Amino acid sequence: MIAAFSGQAKPMRVSTAGSGGSDERMFTVISQGLQSGSQRQSGRSYTVSYSRLSATLRQITAGGGQVLSVTPASEASAAPSPAQSAPAKAAAPKASSPKASVTKKPDHSSVPVNLYKPKTPFIGTVTENYSLLGEGAIGRVNHITFDLTGGDPHLHYVEGQSIGIIPDGEDAKGKPHKLRLYSIASTRHGDDMADNTVSLCVRQLQYEKDGETINGVCSTFLCDIEPGAKVKITGPVGKEMLLPEEEDANVIMFATGTGIAPMRTYLRRMFESSEREKNGWNFRGKAWLFMGAPKTPNLLYDDDFNRYESEYPDNFRYTKAISREQQNAKGGRMYIQDRVLENADEIFAMIEDPKTHVYMCGLRGMEPGIDEAMTAAAAAKGIDWSELRPQLKKAERWHVETY
Repeated sequence: MIAAFSGQAKPMRVSTAGSGGSDERMFTVISQGLQSGSQRQSGRSYTVSYSRLSATLRQITAGGGQVLSVTPASEASAAPSPAQSAPAKAAAPKASSPKASVTKKPDHSSVPVNLYKPKTPFIGTVTENYSLLGEGAIGRVNHITFDLTGGDPHLHYVEGQSIGIIPDGEDAKGKPHKLRLYSIASTRHGDDMADNTVSLCVRQLQYEKDGETINGVCSTFLCDIEPGAKVKITGPVGKEMLLPEEEDANVIMFATGTGIAPMRTYLRRMFESSEREKNGWNFRGKAWLFMGAPKTPNLLYDDDFNRYESEYPDNFRYTKAISREQQNAKGGRMYIQDRVLENADEIFAMIEDPKTHVYMCGLRGMEPGIDEAMTAAAAAKGIDWSELRPQLKKAERWHVETY
Protein backbone atom coordinates (compact mmCIF):
# COMPACT_ATOMS: atom_id res chain seq x y z
CA MET A 1 0.00 0.00 0.00
CA ILE A 2 1.29 3.49 -0.85
CA ALA A 3 1.61 5.74 2.15
CA ALA A 4 -0.02 9.16 1.86
CA PHE A 5 2.08 12.22 2.56
CA SER A 6 1.60 13.94 5.88
CA GLY A 7 1.53 17.66 6.49
CA GLN A 8 -0.32 20.57 4.90
CA ALA A 9 0.64 22.51 1.78
CA LYS A 10 0.63 26.29 1.87
CA PRO A 11 -2.52 27.39 0.02
CA MET A 12 -2.67 29.68 -2.98
CA ARG A 13 -5.54 32.08 -3.31
CA VAL A 14 -7.75 30.04 -5.59
CA SER A 15 -11.42 29.33 -5.97
CA THR A 16 -12.31 25.87 -4.71
CA ALA A 17 -15.96 25.88 -5.69
CA GLY A 18 -17.09 22.44 -6.68
CA SER A 19 -13.96 20.73 -5.37
CA GLY A 20 -15.60 18.14 -3.17
CA GLY A 21 -14.33 14.59 -3.07
CA SER A 22 -16.92 12.94 -5.34
CA ASP A 23 -16.18 12.10 -8.97
CA GLU A 24 -19.79 13.06 -9.76
CA ARG A 25 -19.17 16.75 -9.26
CA MET A 26 -20.77 18.53 -12.22
CA PHE A 27 -19.06 20.98 -14.57
CA THR A 28 -20.29 23.20 -17.38
CA VAL A 29 -18.12 23.24 -20.51
CA ILE A 30 -18.67 25.93 -23.14
CA SER A 31 -17.09 25.37 -26.54
CA GLN A 32 -17.03 26.55 -30.13
CA GLY A 33 -17.02 24.08 -33.00
CA LEU A 34 -16.17 24.29 -36.70
CA GLN A 35 -18.59 24.39 -39.62
CA SER A 36 -17.41 23.44 -43.10
CA GLY A 37 -14.21 25.28 -43.94
CA SER A 38 -12.91 27.41 -41.10
CA GLN A 39 -16.10 29.25 -40.06
CA ARG A 40 -16.92 28.98 -36.39
CA GLN A 41 -20.24 27.66 -35.22
CA SER A 42 -22.09 29.31 -32.37
CA GLY A 43 -21.07 28.02 -28.95
CA ARG A 44 -22.35 24.88 -27.27
CA SER A 45 -22.77 24.09 -23.60
CA TYR A 46 -22.23 20.71 -21.94
CA THR A 47 -22.91 19.77 -18.34
CA VAL A 48 -20.87 16.72 -17.42
CA SER A 49 -19.67 14.91 -14.32
CA TYR A 50 -16.03 15.14 -13.25
CA SER A 51 -15.46 11.54 -14.35
CA ARG A 52 -16.53 12.50 -17.89
CA LEU A 53 -14.77 15.86 -18.01
CA SER A 54 -11.50 14.64 -19.51
CA ALA A 55 -13.25 12.64 -22.25
CA THR A 56 -15.49 15.62 -23.11
CA LEU A 57 -12.52 17.97 -23.48
CA ARG A 58 -10.75 15.41 -25.66
CA GLN A 59 -13.83 14.98 -27.87
CA ILE A 60 -14.18 18.72 -28.39
CA THR A 61 -10.54 19.30 -29.35
CA ALA A 62 -10.40 16.17 -31.53
CA GLY A 63 -13.31 17.57 -33.55
CA GLY A 64 -11.51 20.84 -34.17
CA GLY A 65 -13.41 22.69 -31.46
CA GLN A 66 -12.21 25.24 -28.96
CA VAL A 67 -12.91 25.05 -25.24
CA LEU A 68 -14.00 28.52 -24.09
CA SER A 69 -14.48 27.76 -20.42
CA VAL A 70 -14.82 25.07 -17.78
CA THR A 71 -16.71 26.04 -14.61
CA PRO A 72 -18.32 24.17 -11.73
CA ALA A 73 -21.99 23.65 -12.57
CA SER A 74 -22.95 25.53 -9.43
CA GLU A 75 -21.49 28.62 -11.08
CA ALA A 76 -23.19 27.99 -14.42
CA SER A 77 -25.86 30.61 -13.77
CA ALA A 78 -23.13 33.24 -13.61
CA ALA A 79 -21.59 32.13 -16.91
CA PRO A 80 -22.80 33.59 -20.25
CA SER A 81 -24.91 31.49 -22.56
CA PRO A 82 -23.26 29.70 -25.50
CA ALA A 83 -24.71 32.27 -27.88
CA GLN A 84 -23.07 35.06 -25.90
CA SER A 85 -19.74 33.23 -26.04
CA ALA A 86 -19.73 32.82 -29.81
CA PRO A 87 -18.51 36.26 -31.05
CA ALA A 88 -14.76 36.31 -31.49
CA LYS A 89 -14.38 39.50 -29.48
CA ALA A 90 -16.52 38.36 -26.58
CA ALA A 91 -14.57 37.67 -23.42
CA ALA A 92 -14.88 33.99 -22.59
CA PRO A 93 -15.45 33.19 -18.93
CA LYS A 94 -12.46 31.67 -17.24
CA ALA A 95 -11.84 29.79 -14.06
CA SER A 96 -9.79 31.64 -11.51
CA SER A 97 -6.05 31.49 -12.15
CA PRO A 98 -3.67 32.04 -9.23
CA LYS A 99 -0.23 33.48 -9.54
CA ALA A 100 2.42 30.77 -9.39
CA SER A 101 4.88 31.82 -6.73
CA VAL A 102 8.27 30.41 -5.87
CA THR A 103 10.23 30.59 -2.64
CA LYS A 104 13.59 31.27 -4.28
CA LYS A 105 14.80 31.09 -7.87
CA PRO A 106 18.00 29.05 -8.06
CA ASP A 107 21.32 30.53 -9.13
CA HIS A 108 22.48 28.55 -12.17
CA SER A 109 25.69 30.51 -12.78
CA SER A 110 27.92 27.77 -11.33
CA VAL A 111 26.34 24.93 -13.36
CA PRO A 112 28.93 23.49 -15.81
CA VAL A 113 28.00 23.82 -19.50
CA ASN A 114 29.81 22.75 -22.71
CA LEU A 115 33.10 21.79 -21.11
CA TYR A 116 33.64 19.64 -24.19
CA LYS A 117 32.32 20.48 -27.67
CA PRO A 118 31.81 18.34 -30.80
CA LYS A 119 35.09 19.42 -32.42
CA THR A 120 37.09 18.62 -29.28
CA PRO A 121 35.13 15.88 -27.43
CA PHE A 122 36.24 14.12 -24.29
CA ILE A 123 37.27 10.51 -24.91
CA GLY A 124 35.62 8.37 -22.25
CA THR A 125 36.03 4.67 -21.58
CA VAL A 126 33.10 2.27 -21.12
CA THR A 127 33.27 0.58 -17.73
CA GLU A 128 29.99 -1.36 -17.79
CA ASN A 129 27.00 -2.00 -20.04
CA TYR A 130 24.09 -4.14 -18.89
CA SER A 131 20.38 -4.63 -19.56
CA LEU A 132 17.85 -2.92 -17.30
CA LEU A 133 14.91 -5.07 -18.41
CA GLY A 134 13.34 -8.10 -16.80
CA GLU A 135 12.35 -11.31 -18.54
CA GLY A 136 9.44 -10.78 -20.93
CA ALA A 137 10.07 -7.05 -21.41
CA ILE A 138 9.52 -5.21 -24.66
CA GLY A 139 12.51 -3.77 -26.51
CA ARG A 140 16.05 -3.24 -25.32
CA VAL A 141 17.22 -0.80 -22.63
CA ASN A 142 20.75 -0.69 -21.19
CA HIS A 143 22.56 1.10 -18.36
CA ILE A 144 25.95 2.27 -19.64
CA THR A 145 28.72 3.85 -17.54
CA PHE A 146 31.76 5.82 -18.77
CA ASP A 147 35.00 6.64 -16.97
CA LEU A 148 35.68 10.40 -17.02
CA THR A 149 39.19 10.46 -15.51
CA GLY A 150 42.08 12.16 -17.27
CA GLY A 151 40.25 15.12 -18.77
CA ASP A 152 41.43 18.73 -18.56
CA PRO A 153 39.10 20.25 -17.60
CA HIS A 154 37.47 17.48 -15.60
CA LEU A 155 34.11 16.60 -17.15
CA HIS A 156 31.70 17.18 -14.29
CA TYR A 157 27.95 17.75 -14.20
CA VAL A 158 24.94 18.06 -11.92
CA GLU A 159 21.65 16.19 -11.69
CA GLY A 160 19.21 16.99 -14.52
CA GLN A 161 21.82 17.66 -17.21
CA SER A 162 22.59 15.78 -20.45
CA ILE A 163 25.70 14.75 -22.35
CA GLY A 164 26.26 14.25 -26.06
CA ILE A 165 27.53 11.03 -27.61
CA ILE A 166 29.17 10.97 -31.05
CA PRO A 167 28.88 7.41 -32.40
CA ASP A 168 31.71 5.86 -34.37
CA GLY A 169 31.45 5.61 -38.14
CA GLU A 170 30.02 7.75 -40.92
CA ASP A 171 26.57 8.56 -42.28
CA ALA A 172 25.28 7.78 -45.79
CA LYS A 173 27.08 10.85 -47.14
CA GLY A 174 30.43 9.77 -45.75
CA LYS A 175 30.45 12.37 -42.98
CA PRO A 176 31.00 11.64 -39.28
CA HIS A 177 27.82 10.97 -37.36
CA LYS A 178 26.31 13.89 -35.47
CA LEU A 179 26.02 13.79 -31.72
CA ARG A 180 22.91 12.63 -29.88
CA LEU A 181 21.95 14.00 -26.50
CA TYR A 182 21.09 11.68 -23.61
CA SER A 183 19.81 12.58 -20.14
CA ILE A 184 22.34 11.66 -17.47
CA ALA A 185 21.18 8.83 -15.19
CA SER A 186 23.80 9.20 -12.41
CA THR A 187 24.29 11.82 -9.74
CA ARG A 188 27.23 14.22 -9.85
CA HIS A 189 29.19 11.67 -7.79
CA GLY A 190 28.69 8.87 -10.32
CA ASP A 191 27.34 5.42 -9.54
CA ASP A 192 30.60 4.51 -7.80
CA MET A 193 30.56 7.72 -5.68
CA ALA A 194 34.10 8.58 -6.87
CA ASP A 195 33.15 11.69 -8.90
CA ASN A 196 34.69 10.32 -12.09
CA THR A 197 31.97 8.43 -13.99
CA VAL A 198 28.73 9.23 -15.81
CA SER A 199 25.92 6.80 -16.62
CA LEU A 200 23.20 6.75 -19.27
CA CYS A 201 19.93 4.86 -19.63
CA VAL A 202 19.54 4.07 -23.34
CA ARG A 203 16.72 2.42 -25.27
CA GLN A 204 17.61 1.01 -28.66
CA LEU A 205 15.54 2.84 -31.26
CA GLN A 206 13.89 0.55 -33.80
CA TYR A 207 11.27 1.35 -36.43
CA GLU A 208 9.84 -0.11 -39.61
CA LYS A 209 10.43 1.47 -43.03
CA ASP A 210 9.33 -0.13 -46.30
CA GLY A 211 9.02 -3.47 -44.55
CA GLU A 212 12.52 -3.28 -43.11
CA THR A 213 13.52 -2.87 -39.46
CA ILE A 214 15.73 0.18 -39.01
CA ASN A 215 17.97 0.44 -35.94
CA GLY A 216 18.84 3.82 -34.46
CA VAL A 217 22.46 4.73 -35.13
CA CYS A 218 23.61 6.01 -31.75
CA SER A 219 21.29 3.98 -29.53
CA THR A 220 22.40 0.74 -31.20
CA PHE A 221 26.04 1.83 -31.00
CA LEU A 222 25.66 2.35 -27.25
CA CYS A 223 23.63 -0.77 -26.50
CA ASP A 224 26.20 -2.90 -28.36
CA ILE A 225 29.34 -1.26 -26.98
CA GLU A 226 31.73 -3.35 -24.89
CA PRO A 227 33.56 -2.39 -21.68
CA GLY A 228 36.95 -0.90 -22.52
CA ALA A 229 35.74 0.80 -25.69
CA LYS A 230 36.43 4.52 -26.21
CA VAL A 231 33.56 6.95 -26.78
CA LYS A 232 33.43 10.61 -27.83
CA ILE A 233 31.50 12.63 -25.22
CA THR A 234 30.42 16.28 -25.28
CA GLY A 235 28.77 18.58 -22.76
CA PRO A 236 27.35 18.67 -20.25
CA VAL A 237 24.37 20.77 -21.33
CA GLY A 238 21.02 21.83 -19.91
CA LYS A 239 19.63 23.92 -17.06
CA GLU A 240 15.93 23.17 -17.59
CA MET A 241 15.76 20.07 -15.37
CA LEU A 242 17.85 21.13 -12.38
CA LEU A 243 16.67 20.34 -8.87
CA PRO A 244 15.78 23.17 -6.47
CA GLU A 245 18.38 23.84 -3.82
CA GLU A 246 16.01 23.81 -0.84
CA GLU A 247 16.08 20.63 1.25
CA ASP A 248 12.36 21.02 2.03
CA ALA A 249 11.28 21.38 -1.63
CA ASN A 250 8.58 19.10 -3.03
CA VAL A 251 9.14 17.29 -6.32
CA ILE A 252 6.51 15.69 -8.59
CA MET A 253 7.94 13.58 -11.42
CA PHE A 254 6.25 12.23 -14.57
CA ALA A 255 8.37 9.76 -16.56
CA THR A 256 7.94 7.18 -19.29
CA GLY A 257 10.61 4.75 -20.46
CA THR A 258 14.14 6.15 -20.44
CA GLY A 259 12.68 9.48 -19.33
CA ILE A 260 13.33 8.00 -15.90
CA ALA A 261 17.03 8.92 -16.23
CA PRO A 262 16.93 12.38 -14.59
CA MET A 263 14.38 11.16 -12.04
CA ARG A 264 16.82 8.45 -10.98
CA THR A 265 19.46 11.13 -10.32
CA TYR A 266 17.05 13.13 -8.17
CA LEU A 267 15.92 10.12 -6.16
CA ARG A 268 19.44 8.80 -5.60
CA ARG A 269 20.48 12.25 -4.38
CA MET A 270 17.47 12.34 -2.07
CA PHE A 271 17.35 8.81 -0.68
CA GLU A 272 20.48 6.75 -1.41
CA SER A 273 22.35 6.54 1.90
CA SER A 274 25.83 6.93 0.37
CA GLU A 275 24.67 10.02 -1.51
CA ARG A 276 23.09 11.62 1.55
CA GLU A 277 26.33 11.14 3.45
CA LYS A 278 28.50 12.61 0.72
CA ASN A 279 26.51 15.48 -0.71
CA GLY A 280 25.48 17.08 2.57
CA TRP A 281 21.99 17.67 1.15
CA ASN A 282 19.46 16.21 3.57
CA PHE A 283 16.21 16.12 1.62
CA ARG A 284 13.20 16.71 3.89
CA GLY A 285 10.46 17.43 1.35
CA LYS A 286 7.99 15.24 -0.52
CA ALA A 287 8.87 13.41 -3.73
CA TRP A 288 6.25 11.69 -5.89
CA LEU A 289 7.18 9.65 -8.96
CA PHE A 290 4.63 8.69 -11.62
CA MET A 291 6.28 6.06 -13.84
CA GLY A 292 4.77 4.76 -17.08
CA ALA A 293 5.75 1.46 -18.72
CA PRO A 294 4.05 -1.07 -21.03
CA LYS A 295 4.80 -4.09 -18.79
CA THR A 296 6.20 -4.74 -15.32
CA PRO A 297 9.56 -6.05 -16.69
CA ASN A 298 9.93 -2.64 -18.42
CA LEU A 299 9.94 -0.71 -15.13
CA LEU A 300 13.45 0.71 -14.94
CA TYR A 301 15.31 0.89 -11.58
CA ASP A 302 12.13 -0.44 -9.98
CA ASP A 303 13.88 -2.25 -7.09
CA ASP A 304 15.65 0.94 -6.03
CA PHE A 305 12.44 2.99 -6.08
CA ASN A 306 10.52 0.38 -4.12
CA ARG A 307 13.32 0.40 -1.53
CA TYR A 308 13.25 4.19 -1.24
CA GLU A 309 9.50 4.10 -0.69
CA SER A 310 9.91 1.46 2.02
CA GLU A 311 12.71 3.35 3.77
CA TYR A 312 11.20 6.85 3.44
CA PRO A 313 7.39 6.41 3.43
CA ASP A 314 6.81 9.96 4.67
CA ASN A 315 8.94 11.49 1.92
CA PHE A 316 8.58 9.32 -1.20
CA ARG A 317 5.59 8.00 -3.09
CA TYR A 318 5.88 5.75 -6.16
CA THR A 319 2.89 5.44 -8.50
CA LYS A 320 3.07 3.13 -11.53
CA ALA A 321 1.02 3.17 -14.72
CA ILE A 322 1.55 -0.16 -16.52
CA SER A 323 -0.46 0.16 -19.70
CA ARG A 324 -0.68 -3.49 -20.78
CA GLU A 325 -1.38 -4.87 -17.32
CA GLN A 326 -3.54 -2.28 -15.54
CA GLN A 327 -6.89 -0.75 -16.43
CA ASN A 328 -8.11 2.79 -15.88
CA ALA A 329 -11.53 3.68 -14.50
CA LYS A 330 -13.09 3.32 -17.95
CA GLY A 331 -11.68 -0.15 -18.56
CA GLY A 332 -8.99 1.05 -20.98
CA ARG A 333 -5.23 0.91 -20.66
CA MET A 334 -3.66 2.66 -17.72
CA TYR A 335 -1.43 5.61 -18.62
CA ILE A 336 0.20 8.36 -16.56
CA GLN A 337 -2.61 10.79 -17.38
CA ASP A 338 -5.09 8.36 -15.81
CA ARG A 339 -3.03 8.31 -12.61
CA VAL A 340 -2.98 12.11 -12.66
CA LEU A 341 -6.78 12.21 -12.78
CA GLU A 342 -7.00 9.66 -9.97
CA ASN A 343 -4.76 11.75 -7.74
CA ALA A 344 -5.80 15.20 -8.95
CA ASP A 345 -6.70 16.66 -5.57
CA GLU A 346 -3.41 15.64 -3.95
CA ILE A 347 -1.33 16.77 -6.94
CA PHE A 348 -2.88 20.22 -6.88
CA ALA A 349 -2.57 20.46 -3.11
CA MET A 350 1.18 20.05 -3.68
CA ILE A 351 1.30 22.47 -6.63
CA GLU A 352 -0.41 25.09 -4.47
CA ASP A 353 2.72 25.02 -2.29
CA PRO A 354 5.32 27.42 -3.78
CA LYS A 355 8.04 24.94 -2.78
CA THR A 356 6.73 22.33 -5.27
CA HIS A 357 8.43 21.66 -8.60
CA VAL A 358 7.08 19.42 -11.39
CA TYR A 359 9.34 17.48 -13.78
CA MET A 360 8.33 15.64 -16.96
CA CYS A 361 10.66 13.54 -19.12
CA GLY A 362 10.02 10.96 -21.83
CA LEU A 363 8.50 10.72 -25.29
CA ARG A 364 6.87 13.93 -26.54
CA GLY A 365 3.63 12.01 -27.02
CA MET A 366 3.11 11.94 -23.24
CA GLU A 367 2.63 15.72 -23.03
CA PRO A 368 -0.89 16.07 -24.51
CA GLY A 369 -2.34 13.36 -22.26
CA ILE A 370 -0.84 14.84 -19.11
CA ASP A 371 -1.86 18.35 -20.18
CA GLU A 372 -5.42 17.14 -20.73
CA ALA A 373 -5.49 15.46 -17.33
CA MET A 374 -4.08 18.56 -15.64
CA THR A 375 -6.69 20.72 -17.41
CA ALA A 376 -9.50 18.58 -16.03
CA ALA A 377 -7.92 18.33 -12.60
CA ALA A 378 -7.35 22.09 -12.44
CA ALA A 379 -10.91 22.81 -13.57
CA ALA A 380 -12.20 20.69 -10.70
CA LYS A 381 -10.53 23.19 -8.36
CA GLY A 382 -11.73 26.24 -10.28
CA ILE A 383 -8.29 26.85 -11.82
CA ASP A 384 -7.54 27.66 -15.48
CA TRP A 385 -4.62 25.35 -16.29
CA SER A 386 -3.81 27.14 -19.57
CA GLU A 387 -2.95 30.22 -17.49
CA LEU A 388 -1.34 28.51 -14.52
CA ARG A 389 1.07 26.30 -16.49
CA PRO A 390 3.06 29.16 -18.12
CA GLN A 391 3.15 30.90 -14.74
CA LEU A 392 4.66 27.78 -13.18
CA LYS A 393 7.23 27.65 -15.98
CA LYS A 394 8.10 31.33 -15.53
CA ALA A 395 8.57 30.69 -11.83
CA GLU A 396 10.92 27.79 -12.77
CA ARG A 397 8.62 25.25 -11.15
CA TRP A 398 7.46 23.41 -14.32
CA HIS A 399 10.29 21.51 -16.01
CA VAL A 400 9.83 19.54 -19.27
CA GLU A 401 12.31 17.56 -21.35
CA THR A 402 10.63 15.43 -24.02
CA TYR A 403 11.87 14.01 -27.31
